[in-house]
Amino acid sequence: MQDSEKTRLFEQTPIPRAVAQLAIPTILSALVMVLYNLADTYFVGMLNEPIENAAVTLAAPVLLAFNAVNNLFGVGGSSMMSRALGRKDYETVYRSSAFAFYCSIGAGLFFSLLCTVFKGPLLTLLGASTETAAATSGYLLWTVNFGAAPAILNVVMAYLVRSEGSALHASVGTMSGCLLNILLDPIFVLPWGLDMGAEGAGLATFISNCVACLYFFVLLYKKRGHTYVCVSPKKFSMEKQIVRGVCVVGIPASIQNLLNVTGMTILNNFTSAFGANAVAAMGITQKINMVPMNISMGLSQGIMPLISYNYASGNVKRMKGTLLFAVKLSLSFILTMSAIYFLAAGPLVQMFMDNQAIIDYGTRFLRGFCLGLPFLCVDFLAVGVFQATGLGGWAFLFAIMRKIVLEIPALYTLNKLFPLYGLAYAQLTAEVVLAVAAVVVLSRLFRKLQQQHPQKEN
Repeated sequence: MQDSEKTRLFEQTPIPRAVAQLAIPTILSALVMVLYNLADTYFVGMLNEPIENAAVTLAAPVLLAFNAVNNLFGVGGSSMMSRALGRKDYETVYRSSAFAFYCSIGAGLFFSLLCTVFKGPLLTLLGASTETAAATSGYLLWTVNFGAAPAILNVVMAYLVRSEGSALHASVGTMSGCLLNILLDPIFVLPWGLDMGAEGAGLATFISNCVACLYFFVLLYKKRGHTYVCVSPKKFSMEKQIVRGVCVVGIPASIQNLLNVTGMTILNNFTSAFGANAVAAMGITQKINMVPMNISMGLSQGIMPLISYNYASGNVKRMKGTLLFAVKLSLSFILTMSAIYFLAAGPLVQMFMDNQAIIDYGTRFLRGFCLGLPFLCVDFLAVGVFQATGLGGWAFLFAIMRKIVLEIPALYTLNKLFPLYGLAYAQLTAEVVLAVAAVVVLSRLFRKLQQQHPQKEN
């Protein structure tokens, strides 16, 4: 099957319009994802119970760990599909999507089993104390013990659908679950509803992820015969070419997220030494900081199919033009948001919890975090290019540099020099170095590609 409409999008549509068509739905989806992440914090915060809010913060690394699986099969599978589309190798497209689909289901079920069996050690590892353990366990029950498989599957399916240029459908699927979660949160969390606290927020998340999965199943059924996304068991195989093609991009992306989990766990453990108020404030500021961060990430993910397709087809000029357009767009937005966050840090934190101690902590945390956003934006776009072009080694190197070499040592050092408040500046320390490295590596990459495909530059 060859869809001429999708081919026109990748090959002929003007870059600004193509980026808009692919990235706007992805950015909107990222915005709704931010609202979804903020919803748990916001509605649990309305209880004015620091312990319940701390539970959501302490559980966050486990939910972030889902992204390791999402990236392994979502980023890896979608990159493989888009590159195969650029080569017009449709059989590889089908087999790649089937491999990613069934492996994500298996990984989700294994994740649930693992976290259920090792529940006690997991709570200790997350930094839960005797006062926060029960609330954290209740939140994890629905989001992880029961909810890992649907949480992972709906994100992976969105990646696969987006890889063929259907960014709008991918985003609608993701947003349907997120919006439902926002509607259900107050019903399950607040006293006028079921009054379940943090556990209620977890239950709302579980139901919402199941609904998002249902959307994608219905979509694929209706588009059968007109989509490159294949979930037929007959197309699933462990063929070396497929496994290697998915994993060469997916494994570095997965490791990157596992390192993010490690960094967040260390950050939460340092913060928990200063009490529940500090943990709650750190969680609130991290969620606020996710708004511009996720929008930037949404843009980098949105342009990935366009980058992948034109890389595989040798159209370096279109590939480079796409990246430069995205850089200008993303940096303009991020610089504006960083200025707003720095100037209005206190009122932003107060929106989530009207507790003076938490506002004081959160104001100083947010001002530290927001300074790193412009550099993080450049890093996201660079890693997106590495993933889109199958250069998993560079993505892996950047992940190691970000966490192991730079950020985690900075957490230890800055916390020792400036107890608690220094933690918020570790990300800035790492991202400045990585942004410079990203510019250097991308410049060399494009020079090399232009030498390999000079005929495509005219």
